[in-house]
Amino acid sequence: MPRFNNISPIVKQLIIVNAAMLILTSIAERLGVDLVQWLGLYYFDSQYFHPYQFITHIFMHGGWMHLLFNMYALYMFGSALEQVWGGKRFLIYYFVTGIGAAALHTFVNYIEISHLQETVIAFENTPTPALLEDLLKNLHQPASWLNDFINKWDDAPNNFAYIQQATEIAQRILAARMDIPTVGASGAVFGVLLAFGMLFPNTQLMLLLPPIPIKAKWFVVAYGVLELWLGISDAGSNVAHFAHVGGMIFGYLLIVYWRKKSQNFY
Repeated sequence: MPRFNNISPIVKQLIIVNAAMLILTSIAERLGVDLVQWLGLYYFDSQYFHPYQFITHIFMHGGWMHLLFNMYALYMFGSALEQVWGGKRFLIYYFVTGIGAAALHTFVNYIEISHLQETVIAFENTPTPALLEDLLKNLHQPASWLNDFINKWDDAPNNFAYIQQATEIAQRILAARMDIPTVGASGAVFGVLLAFGMLFPNTQLMLLLPPIPIKAKWFVVAYGVLELWLGISDAGSNVAHFAHVGGMIFGYLLIVYWRKKSQNFY
């Protein structure tokens, strides 16, 4: 059994790189450079999208709490995996799950944005204040002036100037939805969690809330089901729940593949 309290070399380096990238992002922001715009993952129709972002977004985080949560989980579960697999195989697994998470997240984005595009087209064909109000639901925090505009337009629904401005707003809503970046190692970390549950299924973990012990395999199953449910019920939130699910799915597939290739793949 590996020693869970020791940090392994690759995990240590990943934590250092992730922390350094957050510090660098903060410094660059003060200098007027938005690194997230270059290294975060954007939708493929966004003006900011670059293919390399499928890798670079894994090392970007939205703040210290986001980083702390991911890196603590990586330390807790990743070190044990690296001690069993070795650094090379662990690193391969980490990137496969991180990129796989991004792939599923992008696919879900494609479905949601395609629907939004159809809604915008329908709005442009029949622009009404009610339809614009529905479009505003795609924004997390719509500006107050947008609601004021809808109220004014509602008083004069046939006003050409209002209709023209509303059409421009609809296009901006679509562009804003495409230009939301995704950052973080969460997909890879959820893949690591899945692997820990598969390799050490009966290891007892202690939850914080509520403070009760639970076997790793049941913890993983519960977390996976929760993320799937949140992804469906909380669509459009700031949390990429399907990226978490994607990390678990690709992690499971990779482990199954490795097991078929070798009886003692660890």
